Amino acid sequence: MNIRSLSRGDGVVIGAAVVLFIASFLDLSGFDCPSGVDCSGYSANAWDSLSLLMGIFLAGVIGAALLIVSRAVPGRKVAGFELGQFGAAFTVFSLWTAFWTIIDVPDAGAGLILGLLATLVLAGAAVATPLVPALKGPLMGAPRPAAQGVQPTYGQQPAQGYGYPGQQQFGGQPGQPQPYGAQQAQPGQPEQQHAAPQAPQGGGAPAADFTPFWFAVPVARPLYGEDGSPNPIAELAPGTWYLAVEQRGPGLIAQTQDGRRGLLQDTTGIQRG
Repeated sequence: MNIRSLSRGDGVVIGAAVVLFIASFLDLSGFDCPSGVDCSGYSANAWDSLSLLMGIFLAGVIGAALLIVSRAVPGRKVAGFELGQFGAAFTVFSLWTAFWTIIDVPDAGAGLILGLLATLVLAGAAVATPLVPALKGPLMGAPRPAAQGVQPTYGQQPAQGYGYPGQQQFGGQPGQPQPYGAQQAQPGQPEQQHAAPQAPQGGGAPAADFTPFWFAVPVARPLYGEDGSPNPIAELAPGTWYLAVEQRGPGLIAQTQDGRRGLLQDTTGIQRG
């Protein structure tokens, strides 16, 4: 998965999960053992108690893993629920168990205290990320377009006929593919570039004077089928350049590096190459 597709909230989730896993190795009780007394039972960590290990620590780590995996495979469902919903439920359950466990322990140790704080941050980030704009922002910003004459290094090599960010023209060389909608010049006729693309089936009509261009999205956004299917066919990740080949109403028909085409409905904040 492209790390640039992660949001700031995802970064908080990952950090809290790491802290929670570390806390599972710390003592659950802060009981001071008198000299000459065997207190091995009081210095146990979460790995010595299966119920606490699964109910607090591993439940939170599993929930964080489900949240991150849901970014890589958007729309994937289990028993009618999305992976992200399962992950958020696991994190809330982990916080609930940690809260009541630490209340029941008269002398909580570093493992329980740190575990409670980690589950609090973890559950808070899991629930708040879809709602708070600051957490929905990209964890890493999109790089600037490549300079003129320099090949881009984002993902796969783009098709030469489309050009790339920084070029001033599309194609135009004999024997090279022309941009989307352009016609091959015939001998004795002027070369026609940037011809209007053919009208797609379904949806709004494309703009007649549209010129293909490269763009990057500020945050991960789903790409839907051109036929209007409600299920995403791909996810556009920040930091990768995609080719806009048509204007479809307020959206764009975008082409990924592997040749798939679909409708990008949300075009707010995109960066043109």
